[in-house]
Amino acid sequence: MTRRNIALGMLALALTTSTGFAAGVVVGNRQTDRVYELRTYTTLPGRLPALEQRFAKHTMQLFEKHGMRNEMYWIPTDSALRTTTLIYVISHDSREAADRSWRNFGTDPQWIAVRDASEADGKILARSPERVFMQRTAWSPPR
Repeated sequence: MTRRNIALGMLALALTTSTGFAAGVVVGNRQTDRVYELRTYTTLPGRLPALEQRFAKHTMQLFEKHGMRNEMYWIPTDSALRTTTLIYVISHDSREAADRSWRNFGTDPQWIAVRDASEADGKILARSPERVFMQRTAWSPPR
């Protein structure tokens, strides 16, 4: 074999390997249909602490019970939002799983009791939660 043939063979091997790796990364990131749900809750004035307590003590555990994965929770730092807003992301195996989980969560007697107890001294939410369903991109940093 000539040096040229060896070099071409090594180049072909390198291209094949890197192409296969890149395809594997894309396939690896797309293996699942995992769906992320961004939710924003706006509370009535003075009611954010009651919502935070409900999440910390009950809601997060009930989400897990119904197949929802707690990802991250935030309170905005913006002065106009920090006393009335909770933002969080949960994830689901699929959009269908999300619909099923929310349906089961909403009818769970334990959730209904927790919700009613937390609202004994007044309604918490000013309006219905805002929600956006999302999927990770193939080029998102690994988690």
